[in-house]
Amino acid sequence: MFHHETFQSSLFNVPLAKPLALDPQYRPLSLGVRNFRQALAAYGRHETVVVGLDQNTGSVARLELKVFPQDAGRDEDNLRYVSWMVNGLLWVCGGWRVSVGGPKALCDAIAAEYSEDGPWTFEREIMGQAFNRTFEVAVMDPWAIPSAGKRSLALGGNLQGCRIGFDLGASDYKVAAVVDGEVIFSTEIPWNPKAESDPTYHYNCINEGFKLAASHLPRLDAIGGSSAGILVDNQVMVASLFRAVPKERFLKDVSPIFLKLREAWKVPLEVINDGDVTALAGGLSLEQNGILGIALGSSEAVGFLDRHGKITGWLNELAFSTVDANPTAGTDDWSGNPGVGAAYFSQQAVDKLAGPAGLTFPADMGLPERLKEVQALMAKGDPAARAIFETIGTYLGYTLPWYAEFYDMEHAMILGRVTSGEGGEIILAKAKEVLASEFPETAKAISIFLPDEKSRRVGQAVAAASLPALA
Repeated sequence: MFHHETFQSSLFNVPLAKPLALDPQYRPLSLGVRNFRQALAAYGRHETVVVGLDQNTGSVARLELKVFPQDAGRDEDNLRYVSWMVNGLLWVCGGWRVSVGGPKALCDAIAAEYSEDGPWTFEREIMGQAFNRTFEVAVMDPWAIPSAGKRSLALGGNLQGCRIGFDLGASDYKVAAVVDGEVIFSTEIPWNPKAESDPTYHYNCINEGFKLAASHLPRLDAIGGSSAGILVDNQVMVASLFRAVPKERFLKDVSPIFLKLREAWKVPLEVINDGDVTALAGGLSLEQNGILGIALGSSEAVGFLDRHGKITGWLNELAFSTVDANPTAGTDDWSGNPGVGAAYFSQQAVDKLAGPAGLTFPADMGLPERLKEVQALMAKGDPAARAIFETIGTYLGYTLPWYAEFYDMEHAMILGRVTSGEGGEIILAKAKEVLASEFPETAKAISIFLPDEKSRRVGQAVAAASLPALA
């Protein structure tokens, strides 16, 4: 990725004033970015790199980034900075083409980073698959990179009628029957989609859940749902849930699975990224907009409701976005990239921190069960469990300013299994503490909150069910 041997002298190697006991090598990307910009301002001269991002609908984002002049001896840090900003844009918005303009050597280096032989091969593969185009980085004149267009989806907030709401997670499948915005039935159905290579298993599981929910309704008017992964126009483009399915069968049977279910049930059906439904749920319960929803579950699911109360149609796959600048940080089990969100805001984070906290589990115990064990210890006041949740809260406090680089948000809502019980309150309190001490301006601009227990239980189902408009 970058030259590891140069990281010690990098502007991004910024340790915490008080290193984390459970993760002493943590180097928040937000502190590195701030340090880079402060050093650049002190240097007194800069050059400009322009970055653009294209989706199938056209330009979606444009950034103008100040970097050190070539004679400043900061080429590696320039590359780190621009590459991480590009990477952040990709996982926030999504796109098949990145355009870069500015100092030629730096732009060529960015193109090489994202080439077929470069280190960001996971990004190339996922973005190409999501947009059904060959991913590319184009070096061009800065003035030729267009301004960003605007796109938002008019989904959600439709509460009238008899509806099914569902959410597909890695370890369970939640489904609810909703009448005029009130949940009259809900359940969680255990499943193990990651291990199943036959798409029929997935279709049948989802369909049986629909049948169960529908049995509690006098009639069915619409179905709305959320799923982990990247979805475009109700089609699954990329999803770890279905990673065991061979590519040919994925394209034939998994990608159009919700179109097939809509045809089978003969009612309006809309499904979007689970993070976007999280944000929509927050907007509905709070009657507020500008919400970044962060669900800490089997992975990190993120969604965004803009200041107009609209879903943007962005990818919001921050589970794969770098939050820790340390090149030796642990990697997640899919992308293989170090320091990404999934390892800091999920059950994976709890498991990662349990060892340093002095907790051990049976080798065959799954991550959901390990989380439950830690939460049970937390309920008993165990200091090791508290240290785990405090560490995750610290991660969150240092990461929100990085997310604010890309999202115009007023609120950050955290939820998901990791936030259940007292652990969620500890995460929230610690994040607020870090923001107030390290990023006071961000703390003033963004409120962080946990939804109440009722919203945590049913808000997602109601929000998902509200996606389709009735004909």
